[in-house]
Amino acid sequence: MPYPKATHGGEATVPAQPSFPKLEAEVLQYWEIDRTFVASVEARPAGENGSNEFVFYDGPPFANGLPHYGHLLTGYVKDVVPRFQTMKGKHVERRFGWDTHGMPAEVTAEKELGFKTKADIEKFGVAAFNDACRKSVLRFTSEWRDYVTRQARWVDFDNDYKTLDLDYMESVIWAFKSLWDKGLVYEGFKVMWYCWRCETPLSNTETKMDEVYKDRQDPAVTVSLRLDSGEEVLVWTTTPWTLPSNLAAAVHPDVDYVTVEHDGHRYILAEARVAAYSRELGEDAAERIVARYKGSELLGRRYKPPFPFFEGQQPNAHQILSAPYVTTDDGTGIVHIAPAYGEEDKVVTDAAGITVVGPVNPHGEFTDEVPPYAGMHVFDANKVIIRDLKDAGLLLRHETYDHPYPHCWRCDNPLIQRAVSSWFVAVTQFRDRMVELNQEINWFPGHVKDGQFGKWLANAIDWGISRNRYWGSPIPVWRSDNPEYPRVDVYGSLDELERDFGVRPTDLHRPTIDELVRPNPDDPTGKSMMRRVPEVLDCWFDSGSMPFAQVHYPFENADWFDHHYPGDFIVEYNGQARGWFYLMHVLATALFDRPAFRNCMAHGIVLGDDGQKMSKSLRNYPDVNEVFERDGSDAMRWFLMASPILRGGNLIVTERGIRDAVRQAVLPLWNSYYFLALYANAEGVEGTWRTDSTHVLDRYILAKTHDLAASVRVGLETYDISGACASVREYLEVLTNWYVRRSRDRFWSGDQDAIDTLHTVLEVVSRLAAPLLPLTAETVWRGLTGERSVHMSDWPSEDLLPADDTLVAGMDRVRQVASAALSLRKANKLRVRLPLARLVIAAQDAAVLEPFTELLQDEVNVKQVELTTDVAAHGHFELVVNARAAGPRLGKDVQTVIKAVKAGEWSQSESGAVVAAGIELVEGEYERRLVTGDHGVAAPLPGGSGLVVLDTDVTPELSDEGLVRDLIRVVQQARRSAGLDVADRISLVLEVSGEVERAARHHESFVASETLAEEVSYGPVGPDAEEGTVGDGVKVQVAVTKK
Repeated sequence: MPYPKATHGGEATVPAQPSFPKLEAEVLQYWEIDRTFVASVEARPAGENGSNEFVFYDGPPFANGLPHYGHLLTGYVKDVVPRFQTMKGKHVERRFGWDTHGMPAEVTAEKELGFKTKADIEKFGVAAFNDACRKSVLRFTSEWRDYVTRQARWVDFDNDYKTLDLDYMESVIWAFKSLWDKGLVYEGFKVMWYCWRCETPLSNTETKMDEVYKDRQDPAVTVSLRLDSGEEVLVWTTTPWTLPSNLAAAVHPDVDYVTVEHDGHRYILAEARVAAYSRELGEDAAERIVARYKGSELLGRRYKPPFPFFEGQQPNAHQILSAPYVTTDDGTGIVHIAPAYGEEDKVVTDAAGITVVGPVNPHGEFTDEVPPYAGMHVFDANKVIIRDLKDAGLLLRHETYDHPYPHCWRCDNPLIQRAVSSWFVAVTQFRDRMVELNQEINWFPGHVKDGQFGKWLANAIDWGISRNRYWGSPIPVWRSDNPEYPRVDVYGSLDELERDFGVRPTDLHRPTIDELVRPNPDDPTGKSMMRRVPEVLDCWFDSGSMPFAQVHYPFENADWFDHHYPGDFIVEYNGQARGWFYLMHVLATALFDRPAFRNCMAHGIVLGDDGQKMSKSLRNYPDVNEVFERDGSDAMRWFLMASPILRGGNLIVTERGIRDAVRQAVLPLWNSYYFLALYANAEGVEGTWRTDSTHVLDRYILAKTHDLAASVRVGLETYDISGACASVREYLEVLTNWYVRRSRDRFWSGDQDAIDTLHTVLEVVSRLAAPLLPLTAETVWRGLTGERSVHMSDWPSEDLLPADDTLVAGMDRVRQVASAALSLRKANKLRVRLPLARLVIAAQDAAVLEPFTELLQDEVNVKQVELTTDVAAHGHFELVVNARAAGPRLGKDVQTVIKAVKAGEWSQSESGAVVAAGIELVEGEYERRLVTGDHGVAAPLPGGSGLVVLDTDVTPELSDEGLVRDLIRVVQQARRSAGLDVADRISLVLEVSGEVERAARHHESFVASETLAEEVSYGPVGPDAEEGTVGDGVKVQVAVTKK
């Protein structure tokens, strides 16, 4: 038996209906035993100085949780591209990595230890807490390994990197020191989003992550502040808890403001907001305006603050200031300013020489500076503060405000803005250079370059990189503990630390690193000491350092890194345009003046089957393991890789969609392989590589395979994976439903040209599909060739196959015509096995069909095919304008267009655009209707390029032939039911009557030849006979016996 030449489970035959999960398990086991992955990498040498390497960056996940669909999707892309590049001859390391530091790890450890605050950690001990973090971050590594292996993703787990490793962390502190030396790191006092539970500030990047903003209800109040002149300015805020810290009010200098008299008060607010306060100021408030001002005229006017806690302490406080960010979209057009709790507020007060006051401690609780609220959490204090404002007669309005509000990305508590001391990378100093270097990156999809990523770069702000936490890379800054003898030392290596402290660190984590203390060299008294600042680095600094830290640059592999940076490819979901992609780009620009990567794919988001975020509680997505066990990993891979999600769209995951992947790709590839094995084995022959067959169908499929090889190569080279999948899907449709089906008789007779051609194209297709269907392609390839692995083979050049653009265009046109004609049959309930008299093809390019008329006769089952270029003789197209659809866009011109169309004065350009009265119509604004003559039924060809007319008159002779063809179908089904081989000869008994028997007897020799019947008889059949229907539902029974 020639096929399969090699298997993974010892099968002797190619199964017709395999269990793909079972086949996949066998392949995975084979790979493990054979060490195929290692061999595939080693077979492609890196070359001198790594000249043959393709550098792929694998973004590190956290291993303190189980993988999900997002990891699955990205993981498939991370496998497709390296497999392709490996087959192209590149040496591709696939080193796995683990993100281990930061709040994700700390929050997990806190939950496990039952801790609520940082005080709990301090009491427990930093050393013990960091040990708990260390244990938690790699808890699920074995589950990750199983998951990644099952999805047929090849990665090097044994040579992985971890951000907690000493070498990795040394590279991280080197990066900090390098930025410091360039003047790109500074310590500043800024307002930042702050998590009061975690007691640490968060960066702008972290607060722009997906799902950080959640819908929240907050109290909004409008408060009156009495000016020295007696008027009252109305200020609006959604953070009443900040009012005790009020130091100013702000207006826009160009906005129009008014004074409205009401119940003995004179209120000042923006004129555009008067109507919004009609409930409080009266419906006729606009009629009681007694003064008007520009905002600039109000500047410098002083008012009494709503609370007395900081009154009179600063000469410039409690006056009206100018702020360009003030709008009249909501509120009163006048904002209250508490600079400790508003980033823009602090900019305004800094310019006015007002010093920040911050009566809120790191826990988010009021301090003794505001005695009535001391010890209260700021959110809890809102109600009390609003009550006190009301009691003081200052509250004009109290309402509930619904708005999206940022929450901590790890503990999920609502954040506050708070002025804190923090360390920053001065991104704004090199922001323009980041924008320039972005132009050197190839993005997929392309709009991300100047869209999502480019806009984020253009508006980048300084990056807050310090966290007041425990588990992370240290900020390597040592400072004198006596300000009388100031000194700052920054370290960027273990050697430097050993030089100054006399000890070579074996761990850079807290508290070990904090124990490195030495006398201050600048203190002649010898009493002050150099101590490390307490903060650790943002874990995203670790992630952004991945390209160089994973190879311990610059302490090792410096020459290799210099020649392989930027990396060739990275992929993550598009939210990382504000995360990992961005922060790698920041560090690459600042440290190396280069982009971090050359090619980047930013895919969309995976959603549940209801279109919402995937939720375990809602169970709105199929379980990954269940899909693997039912449909296989290749089905899941194809479903995800072929979808629009890789072009930036979102994807709803459904079981039906995954099963469609089996139908679209896995089954067609397998069925073609099964078909070859079935007929080749039946004849005792095997195929070989050949491209010289002269048969038109062989020449066509070889040329189509040439085109496929080119399109898949281009797709994968340009990271258009879904486009490559589309090419494969369309090709498999042609291979199975055209070439194989149209060549069935040739295979039946053992035609060596057909067998060799199918063998050849399957060799090519299994290699082309190897990155996209690695498990199925492996089984097919090894079954065809007996070789070690398809992934050890080279990528097939399209030049191996003959190109024939003319033949491909002609045969593709045949397929279009046949499809249109068969659709006509279906629409008119004329079954395919019923022959018809004539098919007319009227098209300008009808001549290209001349060599294929016999093929068309057989395919459409007509006795005659007539070709003509006279389309008008058989029908014409009418245009009907949809006035309802076109009217809103065209306005009064729609009547002009309708009039022109009715007069036949319209045309269609080469691009397909329809133009009437000089106006181009867009799709949906018109309908093209085919009008035909009286004979037969007609259907248009694609693009309005012609039409087909089918003669639907059925003569008795045609009817008899149709019955016989139906009868042959029933006999063939009986052969399959009996388990007969395709070459087995049979004895056939037909239990038929009436017109069916008459037709069968008249065409008996045809029935016998088509079914391999050595004898045909008529009469009763036994109980095991095959029952079927012919014609319009006439029941027949047939019995077959192997001869």
